Amino acid sequence: MFKKFFLKSDFTKNVVTLVTGTAIAQAIPIAISPILTRLYTPDDFGVLALYLSITSVISVIATGRYEFAITLPPKDENALQLIWLSGVIVFCVAVISLIVIVLFHDQITAALGNERIGTWLYFIPLTIFFSGVYQTFNYWFNRKRSYTKLSKNRVLQTSGSSATSLGFGFFTKTGALGLIVGNIFGQFIGAIFFLFSFLKSPSAIKWKLNKPKVIALARRYKDFPKYDALASFFNISSNQIAHVFFNMFFSAVVSGHYYLVQKIFNAPITLLAGAVQDVFKMEIVTLHIAKGNTRKLFLKTLKRLLLLAVIPTILIYFFAEDVFTFIFGKEWAIAGRYVKIMTPVFFLRFLSFPLSYMLYVVEKQKYNTLGQFFLVTAIVSTFLIGKRFDAETIVKTLSFVYSIFYLTYIYISYSLTSKGKLIT
Repeated sequence: MFKKFFLKSDFTKNVVTLVTGTAIAQAIPIAISPILTRLYTPDDFGVLALYLSITSVISVIATGRYEFAITLPPKDENALQLIWLSGVIVFCVAVISLIVIVLFHDQITAALGNERIGTWLYFIPLTIFFSGVYQTFNYWFNRKRSYTKLSKNRVLQTSGSSATSLGFGFFTKTGALGLIVGNIFGQFIGAIFFLFSFLKSPSAIKWKLNKPKVIALARRYKDFPKYDALASFFNISSNQIAHVFFNMFFSAVVSGHYYLVQKIFNAPITLLAGAVQDVFKMEIVTLHIAKGNTRKLFLKTLKRLLLLAVIPTILIYFFAEDVFTFIFGKEWAIAGRYVKIMTPVFFLRFLSFPLSYMLYVVEKQKYNTLGQFFLVTAIVSTFLIGKRFDAETIVKTLSFVYSIFYLTYIYISYSLTSKGKLIT
């Protein structure tokens, strides 16, 4: 079975290239997490969580989601114009964000209910801009199948971020500054690496702004900002709003446990599943354009994902609580219980993340928008209706809600595949 699915396959070789870099990149922040929890206080991580909540929500829509379209045009010249389009939009969003923060700084700080966040609001435009540049060129290098560059960048990004946070933690007493600056510096390194790699490539010679073509492409792929931007906004909101509600209805301690669980497990899931998606998306787009058998590739990818995920999922379910207590201390035993409860979510999220790209291939972003809207509604309802119960009951309910959501996404993505006319 392993030979059938994993050997002598360009798909597998490309996935391995990305997974290798991803594994190294992910090992770094996970390895230093027990150190960071001793260098920084829970309040520091609380400020970081709030900062990331704000920047994540804005950054995900800052390019209009046009970076997703970069892999789609048959001609490189159109993809190059989409880079311009994404870059102009993210620059404008960053500038507008800065103006809003300068004009309404005190009001924003008061609305967020945390005075410590006020100092870091001015860093938000930087994070938005670097994140947009990184995402835009990430899709370009994926289009060019430059998987080694994608892999190296992930290692550089996490290394720079981790080293900066550790350095500030060891040698200064600046609270959340080290965590936030570390995050920004990692994004800066990722954006600069991609930018210089692109400028040194032959494609840079053809990278000249063509306004009429940019406008035409903006209209051609208008469904990305029209549907996917809103869906992404709902998606990020669904991930971030739980931290706010746990803090409001329970305590900062509960929020801290939930944040640690998400921090430890979401990053490797996103990176590992993202490595598979980076390869899957180009293969599936190629088949879709050729009217090939996308269903066969979909099912093969699902089987690969299942083989990769089953054993780790079983180990996490049975040993997470003991491992968390050993690594982070007895005070983190509650987080270990939350991990066990959320194990089905992590498993299904890993399967869904690459496969749901099928919605973008067939340009059915509106399904994603509706799905994310219902997810946010379900999460908000869970807290509003269940706030009278204990926190663990809320976590169990969230686990059920997320599991149903990801199962539905996998089914819808499968239904959008086609048997095609070609044998693959």
